[in-house]
Formats: sequence, C-alpha cells, structure tokens
Amino acid sequence: MSAGEGVYETVIGLECHAQLLTRTKLFCGCRAGFGDAPNTNVCPVCVGLPGALPVLNRRAVELATRMALAVGCRVNRDSIFARKNYFYPDLPKGYQISQYDRPLAQEGGLEIETASGRKRIGIERIHMEEDAGKLLHEGFRDAATKSGVDFNRSGVPLIEIVSRPALSSPEEAVAYAESLREILQYAGVSDADMEKGNFRCDGNVSIRPRGASELGTKVEIKNLNSFRFLGRALAYEVERQASLLDAGSRVAQETRLYDPDADETHPMRSKEEAHDYRYFPDPDLPPLSLSAEQVDEIAGALPELPKAKRGRFVAELGLPAYDAQVLTSSRSLADFFEAAARRSGNPKATSNWVMSDVLRKLKESPIAPEAFPIAPEALGELVALVDQGKVSGKMAKEVFEKMYGSGESAAKIIEREGLTQISDPAVIEPIARTIVEAHPDLVAQYRSGEEKVLGFFVGQVMKATQGQANPKLAREVLVRILSVSPA
Repeated sequence: MSAGEGVYETVIGLECHAQLLTRTKLFCGCRAGFGDAPNTNVCPVCVGLPGALPVLNRRAVELATRMALAVGCRVNRDSIFARKNYFYPDLPKGYQISQYDRPLAQEGGLEIETASGRKRIGIERIHMEEDAGKLLHEGFRDAATKSGVDFNRSGVPLIEIVSRPALSSPEEAVAYAESLREILQYAGVSDADMEKGNFRCDGNVSIRPRGASELGTKVEIKNLNSFRFLGRALAYEVERQASLLDAGSRVAQETRLYDPDADETHPMRSKEEAHDYRYFPDPDLPPLSLSAEQVDEIAGALPELPKAKRGRFVAELGLPAYDAQVLTSSRSLADFFEAAARRSGNPKATSNWVMSDVLRKLKESPIAPEAFPIAPEALGELVALVDQGKVSGKMAKEVFEKMYGSGESAAKIIEREGLTQISDPAVIEPIARTIVEAHPDLVAQYRSGEEKVLGFFVGQVMKATQGQANPKLAREVLVRILSVSPA
C-alpha cells in the first residue's frame, strides 16, 4: 500500500506553457523557429540592449485570444504587460515580459474523462509572455567546464494556461494536459510539440488530510515535457509528501525538478512568491486593448473543436463513441478520415481502415496523417470498391500495401494485376462442385447437421481462386450445392 493511502487528498494545479504558431517573436521581427544554429535569431530587442523597444506581435495576440475563447475564458478588454524580475543567465534583460494582475483572459475551463465520469477543470487565467533563452551544457568547445547560452528562444511568444487546483490525481492531470494540447492543435494556436519544448507543464502539488478544506503546502515541479514524465513526477511527489507527513515531518514549499532516470524529484530552489518577482507594468508597452468586434471576429474564425467533432461523428456519421475518440485524437487524423469517408460513402468501413491499417502505418513510420502516402480520397475509393464488390476485403489489404508503396490508385492496381473480385455464380459454381466432390466425408457431415464444415468449403473456394471469389457468394453457392441430396 502506498504511503498515506486513503488518509490524504491530492490537490494538483497545472501551469502549461504553449509556444504560439507565429513566424516571428513576441516583440521583434526575429524568426521564432526551432533547430537553428545558436544565437542566429537574435537582435537588440531579444537581448535587451539599451534603447531597444518592444513592438507587440499582432498575430500572437490573435492566437492567444483564440485559445482563450476555445476554452471558454472571458477575454479582458484591457490587459497589461508587466516586468517579472529575476536573475538567471538565460534572461538577458534581467526581467521577463509577462502579464500578472491584468491578464489577457480569465475564468474558463474544459472537461476531462475520469474514472468516475466527466469532470470540469476550471482555468483560472491565460496570459501572454515571452520565453527565456536556453542554457547549453554540451556540443561546444569548453562544454566540460562552462555552460553556453542560446538566445534564439529569447522573446519567443508563449501563453501560460493556469488551471484551478482542481485535479485530484496524476491521472487527471495527464488527462487535462492531453486535452489542453489537443485543443491547442485543433485551434491552430500551437503545434504543442513536446519534443521541441513547445508545450511543457509545471505541476503544483499538495496533499491534505481527507475531508480538510485548507490546502497543504504547495510544491512546484518544473518543465515536464512529456505526458509520461508528468504522470510519473506527480505520482512520485504525492508519495514523497505523504511519506513526510506520515513520519511527522513537514513539507517544504519549494521548486523541484524531475529526474526521469531515477524517477525522483530533487530540490531546485525555494519557491518564490509573486512579490519576489517585483512585478510592475512595463513602461515600454501600452495596455493591450481589444474591442468587442475584434473578439467576435476571432471567435467566428474558430474551427470545430475536438469535443464537437466527436459528437458529430457519433450523431451524424453513426460511429461508435470509441471510434470517434480515436479518430479525433488529432485534427490532421480527423481531417484525413472525413475526406476518405466522403469519398467512400461508408463512414464505419472507412473508420475501420483508418483505425487499423492507416494507424499501423503511421506508427511504423513517424509521419503526420497529412503526409501519408495514400491520399484520403484514394483510401475512400478503395473502401468504395470493396463495398461495390469489385475487390474482396482480403485482396483489398494487398491493394492497400501496393498503394502505400507506389502511390497508385486502387482501380489501377486492381486492373493491372487482375485482382477483380469474382462475383459471377457461373464462374464460382464449377470450382465449388469440384471441391465438394473431392470431400464426400465432409459433405456427409454437413448433411448430418454439422454446418461448421461449411467454413472449410468456403476457405477452399477462396484458396482455389487466390482470394478473388466473393466470399458471400461462394457461401451461397456452396449451401445450394450441399443442400441437394444425392439421387
């Protein structure tokens, strides 16, 4: 049994940072790309040289507002950029431009699926801020004794999404973060690529005696950049705090880092309070004002979001809830399925193909659905040909593999390789009679009531026709032949 199991309640809040999908940084024209050589995307604004003035990126404001609306936040008509003062080598100005007491948006929320049903998690605020630089500890001369600083990320536009302390377990926290990332991607706000650091979470964890109303001492775990690490770090921290309280010790308010190799958290620094950062309005930036018309325009451009899309797939396309959940796991996969289903006219059959063959290929080769070698319309055509009886389901699997390797259409491959399904009873009947005559003992078993042997005969017909016989028709022909008693 885990330490404190049943004795304590877990309370978790997440602060999730997402890089906005802009070409340039938040306050200058430098490229906001990833993977460029260190310190190649920098300018006087990025590194805080005297006299350099920030100019707010309009596109970043639009994207941040789009996310706020997607999760039901109230967008404030006026918000203020503030200076968050602290010293760290990757922060060239000695402060970070962020928002504090007057953020862009407040009071939203989203629903997650928990073990006991659906649960709404409140979002306290969404604010805009610039990213810091990055410390480098390898890959350059003298790395063994020195740290390098790359300012390419300095000034990259972020939004920070702060949840209410309403998550009751690491599993709920992971479900919330996954849902948030899904919405960011659907809304076109961020690619939320965790491997590139474009979506990362800080977890605030405390425990309290079960039934208590006052929160326990909060511990922050910084920079969790995978859902697996998020769940493991939070679980470890809950267990650590419970063990401390069980032993009569106190939990220190601090910031910790997660070590995935040891599967432990370690102290980083004592936890700061807001006053430690000495926030004050940035004198170089005027208040950000958004009119009702601007907010309405951004709201009108919102795409269909995951929850609504799942509901439509079930209600309009007749898909099971499970299929809808899988197919909407990413916007690109949902778009691929919809395009294929429109061409096939059979949503459920198309869903089966996407959930099995397409996802298998995507897993084998890490590519995005939009780069899949088979166009969705081409997959839809293959599904339609199966429905029309032009090719058997078994042969369609072979055609799919050839389409994947060549990019050719299903119809072209079927015609060239003679894979058309045999749907003429006059062709199937003599083949079936030959097989029946070769197995009189099984014929006798069938006629004595052992109908399961019919499967053997169907299999033999499929084998004799190299899988091209229509299996339903083959079964019908065989039943007719076998049902005729010998004279």
